[in-house]
Amino acid sequence: MRVLLQPAFVLHRRPYLNTSLLLEAFAREHGRLALVARGAMASRSRLKGLLQPFAPLLLSWSGAGELATLTAAEEAGHPVTLPPNRVLAGLYVNELLVRLLPRHDAQPGLFDAYGRSLAELAVESGEEPALRRFEKTLLDDLGYGLTLDREAVGGTPIVAEAHYRYVLDRGPLAAGDTRIGVPISGRGLLALRDGDLTDPAVLAEIKRLTRAALAEQLRGQTLKTRALYRVKRDSQAD
Repeated sequence: MRVLLQPAFVLHRRPYLNTSLLLEAFAREHGRLALVARGAMASRSRLKGLLQPFAPLLLSWSGAGELATLTAAEEAGHPVTLPPNRVLAGLYVNELLVRLLPRHDAQPGLFDAYGRSLAELAVESGEEPALRRFEKTLLDDLGYGLTLDREAVGGTPIVAEAHYRYVLDRGPLAAGDTRIGVPISGRGLLALRDGDLTDPAVLAEIKRLTRAALAEQLRGQTLKTRALYRVKRDSQAD
């Protein structure tokens, strides 16, 4: 099978044999796929500098099965330049996609949301809102979307002033009805639903919820970027 010039991003790359690269790529119409870029690390190869994370690309490949062969790559726009303090956030988003996206499952809406998230991270607006929006979209598109507008029991609409506990396999329950689940205010649930992520206190609540929901899907897998975040936080505290 030959596929020509598909919009894509490189999520991860690592050396392979002497001069090649193994790529985890995310293509708009083909989902996540593994590619071998033969000779990409050779001294005269233009691919070495082209096949970088956060750069919109047009990729061509051939082959079926789990590992295809990259046959061509072109720029599809200017690479997204993340500020140094945002690179880790971009790598976190990439790692989520590598860990959670099934192979060869087209996700054009998620692909577009990924591009928007990179654009948000590249500017001076807050990092946390961009990450929370992407986490919500990822959960939605994988089929694990959060119930944000009504209680799990009875379907009562969420009230901003009320307090809830979010039980991951059920949804939000009134805080007085259970001691399990992730505590979150009605304001937090509605803010995530509406994408209104400006209040730092509400953002902290939402982060606890989306991280718990993602942990459920990661099924014990640890994220390397989370460990790097902890190192960064500890070094800043010293």
